[in-house]
Amino acid sequence: MLIHPQFDPVALHLGPLAIRWYGLMYLLAFGLFLLLGRQRIKTGPQPGWTVKELDDLLFYGVLGVVLGGRLGYVLFYQPAHFLAHPLEIFSVWQGGMAFHGGFLGVLVAMGLFARRTGKSWLAVTDFIAPLVPLGLGAGRIGNFINGELWGRPSDVPWAVVFPQIDSIPRHPSQLYQFALEGLALFALLWLFSRKPRPTGAVSGLFLIGYGSFRFLAEFTREPDNFLGLLALNLSMGQWLSLPMIVAGMAMLRWAYRKST
Repeated sequence: MLIHPQFDPVALHLGPLAIRWYGLMYLLAFGLFLLLGRQRIKTGPQPGWTVKELDDLLFYGVLGVVLGGRLGYVLFYQPAHFLAHPLEIFSVWQGGMAFHGGFLGVLVAMGLFARRTGKSWLAVTDFIAPLVPLGLGAGRIGNFINGELWGRPSDVPWAVVFPQIDSIPRHPSQLYQFALEGLALFALLWLFSRKPRPTGAVSGLFLIGYGSFRFLAEFTREPDNFLGLLALNLSMGQWLSLPMIVAGMAMLRWAYRKST
């Protein structure tokens, strides 16, 4: 049995300014996006991209992640609470971001970017899909540092006690998600996208990969206490992941059928 170190969520104090680990993970995610994007522009199979466009993509993406992630949390997880307390929607410093909402926000942002640049929307999503997973993994490391989104009780040898919650050994589900949604998904998409693929294929594989990995990891993650498990004993994260898997399979099939 391991004990969570209970890291200080503040990584650095600069006078009155407190720089939090989770904020640093966001910065790391955006930095990895730019680094991998430049590499993809130099060696990737999709020609016609510039570093200037990559920088613009990041700007659009940040807006999509922040606005979509917050609205997704409000609508998917606690709509009644925020309907009763609408001003709290803007209290992002109190926490509350949802990946699936951020994902939808990014899709909208990429649609706006595609319209402005005259690129195909699927060509844009195919380009960014391999750049995203390591940033997702950085976010899960931030969750672990903060001791949040902990796992379900477990007796596995590597179970972790989160003293700020209780004394029960639990799955370190944040690290499982880091390994699956971060490292494994990145390797899968980076290798797959090294060769030219039909338009939409890389995006379809991202949907299948993320949805599947998230669905599996949710079996070890403690469901939100204000929601619990829903129909068929599945969590909200699992129910939101299922449409991603189905849409990804349909997109992958469409991409290859269209290319023949």
